[in-house]
Amino acid sequence: MIQIKTEAEFAKMREAGKVVEAALHALGQAVEPGISTWELDEIARKTFDKYGAISSSYHYGDPPFPGQICVSPNEVIVHGIPRKDKVLKEGDIVTCDVCCSLDGYHADAARTFAVGQISEEAAKLIRVTEECFWKGFEMANTEHRIGDVSAAVQAYAESFGYGVIRELTGHGIGQKLHEDPDVPNYGRAGHGPRIVKGMAFCVEPMISSGRREIALLDDDWTVITRDRKYAAHYENTIIITENGPEIITLTEGKNV
Repeated sequence: MIQIKTEAEFAKMREAGKVVEAALHALGQAVEPGISTWELDEIARKTFDKYGAISSSYHYGDPPFPGQICVSPNEVIVHGIPRKDKVLKEGDIVTCDVCCSLDGYHADAARTFAVGQISEEAAKLIRVTEECFWKGFEMANTEHRIGDVSAAVQAYAESFGYGVIRELTGHGIGQKLHEDPDVPNYGRAGHGPRIVKGMAFCVEPMISSGRREIALLDDDWTVITRDRKYAAHYENTIIITENGPEIITLTEGKNV
């Protein structure tokens, strides 16, 4: 069931969104060759502590996720476990997926960052993945359905020959990290739940430079591209207010 939020609930979600945005800003500043994914996780933890927020990822699921955030380099699409021995190097890309709760409400966003100088191909993948989000966001209003968002993301990504990950989707969000509805990155325009005032959901294109097929590693969390091609991920939390759609994890421009 889709949970319709009040303006008071949206106000709480906005505060959580500010924390997510602050963490992503700090992470973007810190990403460089030689840093470990565990060190990035620590930066997020310190940001959460500063604002009195709680990681939504830590101990989530079964087996319990061990990190404060998901840190996913190169062919890792999502759910990369932070590790002291996973050190980023020049030319890598890395996705930081950050979600937290504050005063009982969640916000969630992800960015893929360049590690030093990266290839033109990798830079294009990051750029197009963000653009996929904006194509979806154009449909995220009360004139459309969730399928319109999904179809817009898919069409734009596939116009570049990229693979659109299907097994992992965006989602509703609020008092729980994952609520109804699912927001796939592929679909049929004109289908799915109608978007109405009071909804809150995450649009999060996960795009591969190669094929769309995935594989799950033995840790039961890390999801990679089966062909080991790079993947990028761009996500924001959107609320549907009386004044239209609002991104609560992005208040200072089109990127962090």
